[in-house]
Amino acid sequence: MLKTLWSLVLPTTCPGCRKHGYPVCLACEALLQLAPTAPPPVGVDAWAAPFAYEGVARKLITQIKYQGGHSASEWLAQEMLDCAPARQSIARQSLLITWAPTTRARRRGRGFDQAEVLARAVGKIMSQPTRSLLRRSPGPPQTGLSGADRRNAPSFSVVHPVSGLILLIDDVATTGATLSAAAESLKKSGATRVVALTAARTPARPNIRSSGESLN
Repeated sequence: MLKTLWSLVLPTTCPGCRKHGYPVCLACEALLQLAPTAPPPVGVDAWAAPFAYEGVARKLITQIKYQGGHSASEWLAQEMLDCAPARQSIARQSLLITWAPTTRARRRGRGFDQAEVLARAVGKIMSQPTRSLLRRSPGPPQTGLSGADRRNAPSFSVVHPVSGLILLIDDVATTGATLSAAAESLKKSGATRVVALTAARTPARPNIRSSGESLN
């Protein structure tokens, strides 16, 4: 029903096949690969992701990241929350939602931060507060870097007091270095637990299929 209503109000094009869809058509949705199993990065208490960053999922996230495809953000946010057992683990807890910000240059160039778009969509679904807590220090973006270079993580500073459980959102994670750096800064500033949700994980090797990482 939601897909039908959305398609009537705001028609979208499926990034997988370029045909009409919400925001992924049923045929391409069936091709989405589940995220590969991965332990939480250092400093992150739990981490879940619904999809492997390849194929249709990669095209969908690219649409949000580079083309301003915000119509896909709520669908993707729902998938992030539904990846087992993400929703069950965090839905009844008091928490604050934030995101791992992109570089200032990237934000200026795009006019938005894709991680913020996803974070605010997650917050809307959960009816939980979403707030900008982190500032990214100058440095190169992670996109396009090798795995070894990605481990030289960006650094973050916390711009508002924090406490309790923080739900940290990002679009894609490969080594987890960005999530780890963000979580370290949040915990140094008072967070007691940091749970990460990303839309996708980069597969370590082809054809890996598994369920989302447990948040327990």
